[in-house]
Amino acid sequence: MKIAVIGTGYVGLVTGTCFAETGNTVTCVDIDENKITKLNSGKLTIYEPGLEKIFLRNQKEGRLHFTNSLKDGIADAQIIFLALPTPPGENGSADIKYILGVADDLGRLLSKYTIIIDKSTVPVGTADKVHAAITKNAKVDFDVVSNPEFLREGVAVDDFMKPDRVIIGTSSDRAKKTLNDLYLPFVRQGNPIIYMDEKSAELTKYAANAFLATKITFMNEIANLCERFGADVDMVRKGIGSDERIGRRFLFPGIGYGGSCFPKDVQALARSSSEVDYEFKILDAVMEINEKQKLHLIPKIKAYFNNDLKGKKIALWGLAFKPNTDDIREAPALKIIDELISAGATVTAYDPEAMNNVKALLGDKINFSDHQYDALKDADALVIATEWSEFRTPDFNNISGLLKNKVIFDGRNLFDLNKMEELGFHYVSVGRRTIN
Repeated sequence: MKIAVIGTGYVGLVTGTCFAETGNTVTCVDIDENKITKLNSGKLTIYEPGLEKIFLRNQKEGRLHFTNSLKDGIADAQIIFLALPTPPGENGSADIKYILGVADDLGRLLSKYTIIIDKSTVPVGTADKVHAAITKNAKVDFDVVSNPEFLREGVAVDDFMKPDRVIIGTSSDRAKKTLNDLYLPFVRQGNPIIYMDEKSAELTKYAANAFLATKITFMNEIANLCERFGADVDMVRKGIGSDERIGRRFLFPGIGYGGSCFPKDVQALARSSSEVDYEFKILDAVMEINEKQKLHLIPKIKAYFNNDLKGKKIALWGLAFKPNTDDIREAPALKIIDELISAGATVTAYDPEAMNNVKALLGDKINFSDHQYDALKDADALVIATEWSEFRTPDFNNISGLLKNKVIFDGRNLFDLNKMEELGFHYVSVGRRTIN
């Protein structure tokens, strides 16, 4: 099939590349000329494991193209995916102005029956608005479909190529037949393509992310309670995770969630609820608790240094909101950095992929190290904010020799308590006893 993808951000680039991988001819469109130039020269604009290999292969095979021209990009397309940003507005609702702007342009450009698909996470009712915007100028038949993405940063290629499910919101039999053919190569193992109406599909994406954010937040609350009772959150997690009604995933406590999806989508769903006079109290609590959780380690750090961080050097491992990405949007590490600097400390950070993004944001407010151990030299303590694999089994002898004090504040519970006790560290984690 011939496919156009409007927007070459995280979702658009993964979507376009993965569709090309199954033999489709894909043209990705973006107004950012620098980005398109870079992509056409064979350079990715995001970090995502496994993406570069298929990106380069499909460019070489002539199946993946990039352009700044909307007219050229959609010229022969049977399907057009809208993968445009939906940033939160001032009131917290998702802003769909970019989507509606492109929809208005599409109405003037469509020359034959085309399926237009909302791939972005959008408020309930957006498909109707897109349809209305295109209808104003369109002279041909078209269908607007909701097909939300369920990609996890760090494993997005696997998620796309082997989806748990594909959600398609449409009432058009014509669109259903085409999209069934499009997605059949991705569900050969039997995972379902689930058809529903457009509004249900739009709400499904928000409901999924809100539920997962709530599950994470609930476990963080249990972890905080464990600290007060003297219980061990690892034991509690295993105990409840063995219940198949609950499941083991998303039960790991820490210093809160971040990224481009959960914070924005929870906020947007709460706002959409208020617009139909429904107070979604659980989501209000989730947002409030998560912001507090990002700073969970700060009082513990201050207490260790007798509430005086002036002149202290803190090493920080991890800047991305999660491992295997360079995404720093809503990353807990950024909140921790702000608090440490405000208290008079200096911060030296290391992250395998996200340092350039933080440098662009913070400039010289903090220091950066090219190696994880270089960040530790003469530091008064180590703080861990992201659970990168290379942090899980470090050289503890090296850590001991570089730090002024054998002190680690671990926001991701990477290390075994007994081992840290044997090694003589002062070790603080989340929801577990402190090792002195």
